[in-house]
Amino acid sequence: MVKKPFHLLLFFLCVIASSSVYAQTTGSIRGKITNGGPDGVGRVGVEIVELGERTSTDINGNYAFPSVAPGHYTLAVKAARFPEKQFPVAVKPQGETVFNCDVYPISHSIGEVVVLGDRERMIRRESTTAARLPVSNLENPQVFNVVPQQLLEQQVVTDLGQAFSNIPGAGVPIAFNQNRLVILSRGFNVQPKFRNGLAAFIQTSIDPVNIERIEAIKGPSSTLFGASEVSYGGLINRVTKKPYKEFGGEASYSMGSWELNRLTLDVNAPVNRSKTLLFRMNAAGHSENSFQDAGFTKSCAFTPSLSYQVNSKLAVSFDLEHGINKGTSPVRFTPYTKGIVSQDIADMGLPYTRSFASNNMPYNSQATNVIVQANYHISEQWNSQTTISRTSSSFDGYTSQLSGRSATTLRAQVTVGKYEYYTTDLQQNFTGDFKLGNLRNRLLVGFNYYNYKARRNTVNVNTATVNFTQPLTTYYRTFSKYYVDSAAQTAAVVNTTGCENTYGAYISNVSNITANLLVMLSLRLDRFENAGTYTVSTGVTTGKYGQTALSPKLGVVYQLLSERLSLFGNYLNGFTNQTGSDVNGNTFKPEQANQFEGGMKIDLFEHKLAGTVSYYNIQVKDIVRTDPSNADYSIQNGTQESKGVEVDLAAQPLSGWQLFAGYAYNQSRYKQIDETLNGLRPAESGSAHQANFWTSYKIGRGALSGLGIGFGGNYGSKSYQTKTNTAEVIIPSYLVLNSTVFYQCKGFRLALKANNVTNEKYWSARLAPQKPFNVVGNVSFNF
Repeated sequence: MVKKPFHLLLFFLCVIASSSVYAQTTGSIRGKITNGGPDGVGRVGVEIVELGERTSTDINGNYAFPSVAPGHYTLAVKAARFPEKQFPVAVKPQGETVFNCDVYPISHSIGEVVVLGDRERMIRRESTTAARLPVSNLENPQVFNVVPQQLLEQQVVTDLGQAFSNIPGAGVPIAFNQNRLVILSRGFNVQPKFRNGLAAFIQTSIDPVNIERIEAIKGPSSTLFGASEVSYGGLINRVTKKPYKEFGGEASYSMGSWELNRLTLDVNAPVNRSKTLLFRMNAAGHSENSFQDAGFTKSCAFTPSLSYQVNSKLAVSFDLEHGINKGTSPVRFTPYTKGIVSQDIADMGLPYTRSFASNNMPYNSQATNVIVQANYHISEQWNSQTTISRTSSSFDGYTSQLSGRSATTLRAQVTVGKYEYYTTDLQQNFTGDFKLGNLRNRLLVGFNYYNYKARRNTVNVNTATVNFTQPLTTYYRTFSKYYVDSAAQTAAVVNTTGCENTYGAYISNVSNITANLLVMLSLRLDRFENAGTYTVSTGVTTGKYGQTALSPKLGVVYQLLSERLSLFGNYLNGFTNQTGSDVNGNTFKPEQANQFEGGMKIDLFEHKLAGTVSYYNIQVKDIVRTDPSNADYSIQNGTQESKGVEVDLAAQPLSGWQLFAGYAYNQSRYKQIDETLNGLRPAESGSAHQANFWTSYKIGRGALSGLGIGFGGNYGSKSYQTKTNTAEVIIPSYLVLNSTVFYQCKGFRLALKANNVTNEKYWSARLAPQKPFNVVGNVSFNF
């Protein structure tokens, strides 16, 4: 098992060592477009005028023309509504010309430096997180989706779940305890546990006030991100807003159905006269009641960000997220299935507007995430990034889950107590962009340490069984704060602590075999140590173990049209550490998931059409399951398959008209697992067919200039809450449609949004009813 990754690493080193074989007589031009310091500016057009060759900077501001005939040329740096700059450059045979220059903001609008306009910011898909290297989307063999902040503004998004509806295959967001959200990706559950590329284990709800964009990185990704917080379906990374060099800001207020009130503030300012010290603050206050007979959420978030350009080489930044929440437990229902072969949640008679909750039994939670980062420009070819991330999140109060006791009755179990979670993520990355012979290499060498601690002190209280098809005349006699608190005094206490440590080292290189052919080779060495679970009442620690894993990643990209059309293929690996041993005492090894994927990426017509189409196949092996020969033990030979097709498109067919669409087909099944599940689709895999779309049009000229409309929605085929050989609980298909009308002018924006305009009834995987028709109004002022 270990030999293959080592062979891959040996091959990777041989490719680099033999690169001089590809030396040619042509030269190259590369450089970086910055904002006056080390921060690169993305999406700036760069052209060799005499040759008509064009490219644009990646999100780090880097650009490159890898194969240019020797000679003297004019390099044009282009930005919309900004005077074009032209510079003379000379290219020598087998030589590299490095040319860097600065551009400056021409708009004080919130977001990022405006250099190519709103279209490029919304249509183009770029990410520095997906590869942790300065490669563009079309150079990256891995698939990722991007949801920009400008799209969230169009859709009048007030919570993170609404933002996730723009990710192909995400499904209906599932609200877990404390209202933390889980979505789907390629048949697996994924949580938003990354912020700015680092693990941020927050077990509470997250306010979207400081989001610049959301990145959904698809497929097993343990090679660069480890295994602790990454799903086989991928990961969700929140890129947050950063300070910029001008004074500006926005104040916004939203109001809507069920007493929704939301106030947000975004203020940015340089702190010193030289504008090397910058500060930005995003804050939000949110209050909303449930559409059901009980339930509410109240929250506030503060997210200051500070950046300091120490000198021309060193820049440091400090980012803080702090959120406080109070609310009621989200709905969770597990139907009674004994003797019932098939049932549909829509036909069970469970009242859609009943929460079976009480506003007198809320929870309180808080979450804090601090990121301190230092970026050091070692040389023209090498950069260093050192990052420390600390998180703490806690929850104290009441959560409940509903369990079916018969076809028409249920009982609530209430968990009372406190959960605490603490994480530390230390990461050191060195990135290089250099040539060996005439072969360009972009190399990442990194190390990280991740620590996770958890504490739990809770009790469980069962309330009375009631008939949910009848009036709840007796339900609240036991589902009450007085009854639960009294019963909790004599209930069994769960008081435990746990600790995990992960040590990782990784290397990744992207080599230009030719100007259009790129090869990525990556490998991770991961050591996981679980200190076990300590039970306070017994003083005993159980479950202590450690495991070592290797995780390879390979990718190939061929650009049929440079920076416009590329074909790609990848092999990705993910793993999950497993504890225990089989009947013969053989210790379990990490569970493995391997993905093969191929597809096409486009960025055409001057960034008016961008997208990805791909087919993937994920094979999971070494799943721990019940030993069929001895039910008292487990065996590690389970397998699962998840394969499918994904499409992600963004376009601007005409000026002012934008269109976003996604489609995901997923076919998942257990190949070898427990007898009741063999050959079946896992219930947690969600809908086999999912689609999302959004289109908007804004008038750009005339008396109605600034007036716009938007329309879109989401579709999901039927899915299951339970799926076994003896019972199934069906969740019906759904089609949810939304629309908006807005007016935008300089310094002012007014919007009205109608959600679920057809009043569709639909449910999450935990059988939580979703919001019916509702309206949200928003007014925003820029300064």
